[in-house]
Amino acid sequence: MNIAIAGGSGLIGSALTEYLTKQGYTVYILTRDATNKPVKDNVRYVEWLHDDATPEKELQDVEAVINLAGESIGSGRWTEDRKRAILDSRIQSTRAVIDLIKHLTPTLRVLVNASAIGYYGHSASVTFTEDSEPVDDSFLTTVVNSWEKEAAKARDFGVRVAFCRLGIVLDKKEGALPKILLPYKLFAGGNLGTGEQWMSWIHMDDVVRLFTFAIEHSTINGPLNVTAPTPVRMKEFGQTLASVLNRPHWFPTPAFLLKIALGEMSTLVLDGQKVLPKKSTDFDYTFQYATLKSALTDTLQGKK
Repeated sequence: MNIAIAGGSGLIGSALTEYLTKQGYTVYILTRDATNKPVKDNVRYVEWLHDDATPEKELQDVEAVINLAGESIGSGRWTEDRKRAILDSRIQSTRAVIDLIKHLTPTLRVLVNASAIGYYGHSASVTFTEDSEPVDDSFLTTVVNSWEKEAAKARDFGVRVAFCRLGIVLDKKEGALPKILLPYKLFAGGNLGTGEQWMSWIHMDDVVRLFTFAIEHSTINGPLNVTAPTPVRMKEFGQTLASVLNRPHWFPTPAFLLKIALGEMSTLVLDGQKVLPKKSTDFDYTFQYATLKSALTDTLQGKK
């Protein structure tokens, strides 16, 4: 199968490209500038998003599109300008993907659109599955809802759509984990806030496999929670992390300090969600890393 990826050079896109090509897929990475890109087996670079670009000419045999494009939600304080960029980048890139899809049917079968468990809102007591509705109208809930509505327009062209709602992706170089990791490396790790908030996490190996799973299973439509089946409270996450690193878990960071330091973005670590991957479990997906300790051990001590 030939697969096109928007946002293919980011954290998840790079991992997906590596995994898919090893499985024998040919990957077309959509980019603003295809010059001087590294030559790799089964990887092609296709220019898009500028006036002279005609990506549809190179993508006529593509059967799946993966959309990962959008500004990172964790790379800076959520000023009004930053929040606008987070939303607009997702809407605009997804509209560009839909415009491209118009020219790729009927060979195109599926759009797998990145999404986030932020869709559900935050709760200390509710357990969320793909059948759950949002419990609040927070910023991330609004972003994800708008994002998915844009992606769903691919159905107008007979294309199946899956929304991969990502939890906290464990990666030692990028994302949330390095920020949580730093205090433990300095022997100052401990609870963030009360420690009672839920954390729904996922190992990168399961991320790429679940995206591929969504492509290969034609009956998967709509939301697919990309989270491990064993979410934990933040206190347990910190204790497990300390155990893997052989560091103490003792120095708490009060919620008010995190709010001062991070502003509204502090919701990412202070307000939790207990999210279960009901749909992947129903489809008998086997998680490579179903327990937090095994996932953190591989992420932090593995050869990758």
